[in-house]
Amino acid sequence: MERNPRVTSQGVDLGDKQLASTVSVNEIIDRARFGRTHWLIIALTGLLLIVDGYDVFVYGAILPALMEDWSLTPTQAGTLASWALFGMMFGAMIFGPLGDRIGRKKCIIICFTLFSSASFFNGFATTPFSFGVLRFIAGLGCGGLMPNAVALTREYAPARIRSTLVALMFSGYAVGGIAAAGLGIWMLPTFGWQSMFFAAIVPLLFLPVIAWKLPESPGILIRNGKQSAARRVLRGIDPDNPALNGGTLTYEEPKAGTASVAALFQDHKAVGTLSLWISFFCCLLMVYALGSWLPQLMRTAGYSLGSSLSFLVALNLGGMIGAIAGGSLADRFGLPRVVISYFLLGSICIVLLGFNSAMSILYALIFVAGAGTIGTQILLYASVAEFYGLSVRSTGLGWASGIGRIGAIVGPMLGGVLLAAELPMTWNFVVFAIPGVVSVLATAIYSLNLKQRRQDENTLVAV
Repeated sequence: MERNPRVTSQGVDLGDKQLASTVSVNEIIDRARFGRTHWLIIALTGLLLIVDGYDVFVYGAILPALMEDWSLTPTQAGTLASWALFGMMFGAMIFGPLGDRIGRKKCIIICFTLFSSASFFNGFATTPFSFGVLRFIAGLGCGGLMPNAVALTREYAPARIRSTLVALMFSGYAVGGIAAAGLGIWMLPTFGWQSMFFAAIVPLLFLPVIAWKLPESPGILIRNGKQSAARRVLRGIDPDNPALNGGTLTYEEPKAGTASVAALFQDHKAVGTLSLWISFFCCLLMVYALGSWLPQLMRTAGYSLGSSLSFLVALNLGGMIGAIAGGSLADRFGLPRVVISYFLLGSICIVLLGFNSAMSILYALIFVAGAGTIGTQILLYASVAEFYGLSVRSTGLGWASGIGRIGAIVGPMLGGVLLAAELPMTWNFVVFAIPGVVSVLATAIYSLNLKQRRQDENTLVAV
């Protein structure tokens, strides 16, 4: 049976009859069928994000017990929550650009080891200060892992399902939040809040598997001159492709640059970069305000600790399912449209949480609010990965995430101030929803900038 010809960057590949002198890795990845290698990458990066999400959301689960144990005021508790978020901000800004230089895999292993170890030792903390320092160290690892995991997944994903796979991988983050709340319901009454951190040592057992099985980005391998290693991982993606039997592998991007912050503002990217930063700031403010304070707000409203933690489960479940559904929708309708719709729905549901509702309606509102905050955060990572090329992708993801962490720092502190002010419950949720409206406007501006950039690139290609 005659093989269908393949179009490559150097012309037409006629299968066994002709091998191109250069082989476009982009085309191999973009056209590949979803297979075992993709499953492996999604499984391993998803596992990493589950642990990352657990570490991020565990504070919200233990907060009521911690406030009671250490006699913390709402303002003190909100400030203590910000230690980890400061760490995540710096971690994203440090390890994002570092991933563009030394590789995604190395940074992922460093960050995973860092936050898992620090979280374990958090269980031994006896003062708010020692607790905060360890949370800061754990935050460095959490913040650095996300941009590198997203970049790695995106660089292996076929074009037709790229947003879906990034969202599927990142939904592990919400699964980690569900695990934190679920374990809290079982462990907190019996073993105390310390046990929630001791559990963080278990994922470190998977470190050898991750170091052995997780592949490096093919673009990074080619850039570093590792043609044989890149060819091996590409055969796992497309084993029957004859082009991989010879020729020089090439990885193309619109315009190569250096892994610097300045590169994020070059080539008409400034407006899009700033718009994404604003969206990240507002989105993470909502995510961490709700993640840190939803259980305590519901306890203040008269619900038991178990019920309050079950609301946190619903929030993260909405984030997980919303992200996967949003990724699939984004592959059909484009990321900006889906992100704008999610922000609008999430903001409306957050406002409605402040009104008395039946329990079933309350769970539904929290579920949709989770999709509109946690789910949208995941889609924003996919948007940033789409916006930047290989040489600055982790830098772009790291800085967008780092700017977002400023919002994440503000969120818990804002929640503490609102609770200390003893405002009506309705106004607490109205304030939490306002950033969603700002994000709608910022994402709309980003969408216009993205369209203009694509038109400019098409014009250059035509010329």
